[in-house]
Amino acid sequence: MALSGLWVQFLNGLAEASSLFLVAAGLSLIFGVTRIVNFAHGSLYMLGIYMAYSTVQFMGGSALGFWTGLIVAALLVGALGALLEIVLLRRIYKAPELFQLLATFALVLVINDGALAVWGPEDLLGPLAPGLNGSISIAGRFFPVYDLVLIVIGPVVLGLLWLLLTRTRWGVLVRAATHDRQMLGALGVNQAWLFTGVFALGAFLAGLGGAVQLPRQPANLLLDLSVIGDAFVIVVVGGMGSIPGAYVAALIVAELKALCIALGTVTFFGVDFAFPKLTLVVEFIFMAVVLVFRPWGLFGRAQAVSRNSAPIEAPLRAGSGAFQIMVLVVLGVMAALPLLSDWFPYAPVLALDILVLALFSLSLHFMMGPGGMNSFGHAAYFGLGAYAAALLFKAAALSMGWSLVLAPAVAGLGALIFGWFCVRLSGVYLAMLTLAFAQIVWSIVYQWDSFTGGSNGVVGIWPAEWLSGERYYYFALLVVVAAAFMLRRILFSPFGYAMRASRDSALRAEAIGIPVKSVQWLTFILAGTFAGLAGALFVFSKGSVSPEVIAVNKSVDGLVMVLLGGLQTLVGPVVGAAVFTLLQDFFLGFTQYWRALFGGVILLLVLAFPQGIAGFFKRWAHRRVAPGVSS
Repeated sequence: MALSGLWVQFLNGLAEASSLFLVAAGLSLIFGVTRIVNFAHGSLYMLGIYMAYSTVQFMGGSALGFWTGLIVAALLVGALGALLEIVLLRRIYKAPELFQLLATFALVLVINDGALAVWGPEDLLGPLAPGLNGSISIAGRFFPVYDLVLIVIGPVVLGLLWLLLTRTRWGVLVRAATHDRQMLGALGVNQAWLFTGVFALGAFLAGLGGAVQLPRQPANLLLDLSVIGDAFVIVVVGGMGSIPGAYVAALIVAELKALCIALGTVTFFGVDFAFPKLTLVVEFIFMAVVLVFRPWGLFGRAQAVSRNSAPIEAPLRAGSGAFQIMVLVVLGVMAALPLLSDWFPYAPVLALDILVLALFSLSLHFMMGPGGMNSFGHAAYFGLGAYAAALLFKAAALSMGWSLVLAPAVAGLGALIFGWFCVRLSGVYLAMLTLAFAQIVWSIVYQWDSFTGGSNGVVGIWPAEWLSGERYYYFALLVVVAAAFMLRRILFSPFGYAMRASRDSALRAEAIGIPVKSVQWLTFILAGTFAGLAGALFVFSKGSVSPEVIAVNKSVDGLVMVLLGGLQTLVGPVVGAAVFTLLQDFFLGFTQYWRALFGGVILLLVLAFPQGIAGFFKRWAHRRVAPGVSS
């Protein structure tokens, strides 16, 4: 590409960096003070564009009306953020971090359907900025004037934030809360209103980041999840809580994407490399590299990050006789469902979905609960297992049996490679590195058309004749029960005790001779292997597989299922998978606003059962039986 083209792409990167910085700065502020990983931050960005569309129309087409409309839209989003913090988030500050994440995920569903109800499903293209709707010639190429304004907005906001945080008393309190909230409270500072102010400012920045995009892109309902990934990458790479770090990371990420577009397709030794395809994943590759070599981000500082804010969990104990009888009853009901297909024809299909998701949820719980390692990218191993089974069966022409045997091994190999890097981190940084690797896998699967089928996936993968129909359901039931029993046996073995010792106190575990990192690595591999088995069962139950099984949504679904059931119980993931599937299926057929209802129910469950559904009933049972007997 000519030098002029590189120069224009560099300017495009600067403009994009300003937009990304506005969103990431708000997310970084919120996390730095409240310690909440706000999954709904992308929804606030999306609302910024939608509200800007309405406010600009209301204010009129003048330059004053346009810019006033953008500011008003950002202020409205900030006010909504303050309301959400007061009504909901303030109630869960003392809950484990992952339950806070679950609550903000529920907000994503509610806000998305709220936008659907107000603005409809169609994309809404806003007006061009009055007086800035032209372009200028730079090095023989035309560049939009409005993008030049965006380039300036980023540094201006950075400077204003610096002044606010360093030259005002409120800013001093914010920085103090970032470093030591307990000490700030001991000094008599009203932390509740400080948190509300920080959340409102973060929401305002997210809304402003969306509003200024109005002339550049249409408002649509997919923006919430599309932007949150970039925002997380920037915050983590820059260093959690660092505003200058967020700006530098936004610059690097935006310029890397611009460079990929500028390079186009390049031929090396007769092989064509399409660099524009890397724009889907380049920021995650960059984040993975940064976290491997600098685990706390470019501007972050090393700190002890606990798995959650809850106390050390009680030891696992064998289930009581009544609990074992209940399990047998549930298995009996599951086994009888195909016999009732004349009355409930859809029940076996739904039950099969629950079985597959239960195994996926169990594998994630194995790593998160007893293993103490959070993951935002567990769908990578589910997808590796699904694609391995599909390609071995379809392309390699292996039997269904061999495909089912080898598919978990492929997923386990992926977990072995990625886990070697992941187990060196902890907390949010570990979770984000798992997300980075999952996005890399998704990008390869999505774009390797000749091998994986690309966005179309692989179709025509059905069970062998001897396992068709109801027989495959019983086969899946047997496999899932056997896998669940194996996971339980592992947890009650010496290795399982080593897992939980490493989780509760790595220093003490190391002191008594437990190789903590090796234990965590093997835990990661086992979790990935069982997730791959769930993926293999999935592909033969559906007859096809597509990149959606590796997408971020799938990983989030796994998190929701584990947290709904409860981290502290072995049966929790199964309960969570069943509740999640049944609620989603019910609301999906009930109304077009099923996401809002589903999200509302999740919020209620989070508030009512902060330890998960199974965890709640376990604690209830403990009040009725002698200590030491557990379910």
